[in-house]
Amino acid sequence: MTEKNPSADKTATYKNISTTAMLTSDEEDPQTRVEVIETEKVRLGWDNKVQFLLSAIGFAVGLGNVWRFPWLCQKNGGGAFLIPYFVMLIFEGIPIFYLELSIGQRLRQGAINVWSTVSPYLGGVGIATTVVSILVASYYNVVIGWVLFYFVQSFQSPLPWAECPQVASPNGTELTIPRECSESSPTAYFYHRETLMHANRIEESAEINWKLAVALVVAWVLAYLCIIKSIQSSGKIVYFTATFPYLVLFAFFIRGLLLKGFEKGIIHLFTPKWDRLLDPLVWLDAATQIFFSLGLAFGTMIAYASYNPIHGNTLRDTITISVANCMTSLFAGIVVFSILGFRATYMMENCEANNAKLLERLNSTAHQLNTTGLSAHHGNGTNNITSGYVLQKCDLETFLSDAASGPGLVFIAFTDAINQMPGATFWSILFFLMLLTLGLDSLFGALESVTTALQDVRGFGKLRREILSGLLCITGLCIGLPMVTYSGEYILQMFDSFAGNLPLLLIAICECVGVCYFYGITRFSDDIEYMTGTRPNIFWKICWMLVTPVAMLVILIASIVLMSQGKASYYAWNKEMVTYEKVPYPDWAVFIVVVLVLMSVLFIPGVAIARYFNLVKYQKLEPVPLKEAEAKSHDNDFSDTNV
Repeated sequence: MTEKNPSADKTATYKNISTTAMLTSDEEDPQTRVEVIETEKVRLGWDNKVQFLLSAIGFAVGLGNVWRFPWLCQKNGGGAFLIPYFVMLIFEGIPIFYLELSIGQRLRQGAINVWSTVSPYLGGVGIATTVVSILVASYYNVVIGWVLFYFVQSFQSPLPWAECPQVASPNGTELTIPRECSESSPTAYFYHRETLMHANRIEESAEINWKLAVALVVAWVLAYLCIIKSIQSSGKIVYFTATFPYLVLFAFFIRGLLLKGFEKGIIHLFTPKWDRLLDPLVWLDAATQIFFSLGLAFGTMIAYASYNPIHGNTLRDTITISVANCMTSLFAGIVVFSILGFRATYMMENCEANNAKLLERLNSTAHQLNTTGLSAHHGNGTNNITSGYVLQKCDLETFLSDAASGPGLVFIAFTDAINQMPGATFWSILFFLMLLTLGLDSLFGALESVTTALQDVRGFGKLRREILSGLLCITGLCIGLPMVTYSGEYILQMFDSFAGNLPLLLIAICECVGVCYFYGITRFSDDIEYMTGTRPNIFWKICWMLVTPVAMLVILIASIVLMSQGKASYYAWNKEMVTYEKVPYPDWAVFIVVVLVLMSVLFIPGVAIARYFNLVKYQKLEPVPLKEAEAKSHDNDFSDTNV
């Protein structure tokens, strides 16, 4: 008689399976029975297929789908941009995604051990992935802190960014509207002055913005509570965080269709400009967007796939998640520009109304001059009077194009549109709660990549999951604190531009080379055939061996060339000019930029050299035999019929 009893392992990446056997030589004599207990560690698994898909889609679908894709689409030729977008999805995004899911499910380890198993000389690839994930998670959670701040501020009516504030004049005798607000907008003023409290330059102020500092602490506490038990906790939370954004997007979609001018925004978004296809930068933007939108090379999909049953259909999962991500980008683009179409329409109407008032005053003034006969005696009198009248340029295309990408789209343009909607408080709460769930899902994935990779490594594996997660969150908080100073947004721009972009491209190239030429494309194809019942066809092999790594190498070189054309710079908010201006980084900041890029990628050649010349001792890792992996995954198995 045998009985299996699962129990939680303190590391939360594995669980203990105890097998109890009752042995007896005499069935009539209980005293001769011997109880034998064998315990083995089995990797945790998802509760069901839906939980895995929601977690993977939740990681891939993030803030960039809402605030970057729509802007790139309208900037790079509207509907014409979809051609390079889907070409890059087919030849770059999906092949790497398929590779990461398959190698993670086969080797059943985190990123560090996976690439050390593929080849001892590729151990630095996993370390580089882990470093990049920590850096990206650190600044990503700062943005989530901003979202939290706006979410809490949304529980007011009217919204605090609905109108320009009135402040005491210099002589203190009257209340006036700040020029920075009157010359921009209430939402822009609240974002720059009330929320970020912008310094003029990156070197000007290191004073902590305590409102955002508290929001950042709360954001990391939320992250800790959600990842504390690995997929046992985050896997349950994704049922809400991965589905709620779609409900809100659909609600905004319906609301947008009822707003005046919504169709103008959608037409502007998708009107094709075919000549833009000849611009190589459009193709570079498409390739970069696909790469980062799917979350490639972060190690997250490797970690998530390692919790799958050994016979999970990785190709079907790849297609499902990739298509869901891209369709979400398209749907989000329609929603965003339907709302921005409404915003541009009312801005156009206000502009034309203001011009009409100016013309009416001008005509009235000219009539008075003609009546009194002053214009006959002073030929230039009318010109002197009318010289103070400046008509605004009212152009719908300009109002639509001025909606910037990134935080500017979310915290300024979109919130400005919400201000004009009936029930603005309700829609603001929904909108920022949606952004919060989108951000947290992607953050879970980045942190899961790190904790899974570390717990599979000797030395870290003995740490309790609660302690390791706590140390990771504290590290992220410390890295993020400089980004909640008065010059914090400029530091965040630095991390956003340099901490992940170039390193991730290099990591992805190493992944393709490692699997195809170190692990072996034939061996990898055999593994996939064993796991899914279907062997990868020639298309996937050509992509992995040639097309995909060459495409990413071109992107990497093009990115380096573009960056090297001028000194590293950032966009600083100029309070006097009421606009962003491009400013070069000071020398100390350029040094930090170099460190951000090299602190991850140097591990790739560094580990290879150290292991080749035996400068460090290391344990050579061998893949778990497929039969053994299959036996251990039976306890976590769920229905996943191959198609």
